[in-house]
Amino acid sequence: MPLPDRAFAAVLFDMDGTLIDSTAAIARSWTTFAVEQGITREVFAQAHGHGRPAREIVRDLLVAQAAATGAGVDDAAVAAGFRRITDLEVADVDDIVRLPGVAEALSVLPAPRWAIVTSCDDDLAAARMRAAGLPAPQVLVTADSVHRGKPDPECFRLGAEGLGLDPADCLVVEDAPAGLTAGRAAGAATLAVRTTHPEGPLDADEVVTTLADVRFRVEPDGVRVEVLRTAR
Repeated sequence: MPLPDRAFAAVLFDMDGTLIDSTAAIARSWTTFAVEQGITREVFAQAHGHGRPAREIVRDLLVAQAAATGAGVDDAAVAAGFRRITDLEVADVDDIVRLPGVAEALSVLPAPRWAIVTSCDDDLAAARMRAAGLPAPQVLVTADSVHRGKPDPECFRLGAEGLGLDPADCLVVEDAPAGLTAGRAAGAATLAVRTTHPEGPLDADEVVTTLADVRFRVEPDGVRVEVLRTAR
């Protein structure tokens, strides 16, 4: 069913690339991490993926680099790498801002009608929310809340459950393929924004450029979405 024809119990938003622009900060932090770890450009391009928990990305990068060099990697190295990238990212929030349409979208949604579901851990989510001036959601699901990160649907199921809802009655708003896969697997409808993936396929019920291209309305039967401009 097209999004404008549905009423949703709540909207579950991803954060980075959906509500806030942290692209430059992410690039700086991960570039520093890669240089420190001796990770090659080729390994970084293959193993790094937007929208997934940092711990999983660190593991993939270190394993890929080890395979390329014939070295080994253990859990202690992954834990140390995760601590390092967390420190780098929490410290680098200077130019993080809200994306277009975000203030308007959140201003019309009451607290029980929205949540943030992010692959950041607790500390990084808090730092970036403060930097961007995002209001605190009633429900915040982070990488510290789940056993398996996106594209696993656990995070969006927890977001819906935190609001006392079934994820099948919710709308997931995402910018990354991994998050969209997680949203669909949770049974939710999906809206993609083309902030971090301006080209290429995004498997969603609707695709727009930013949240400035939609309008949310709270009506007696739930949250309705008016799509002003599509970006397929």
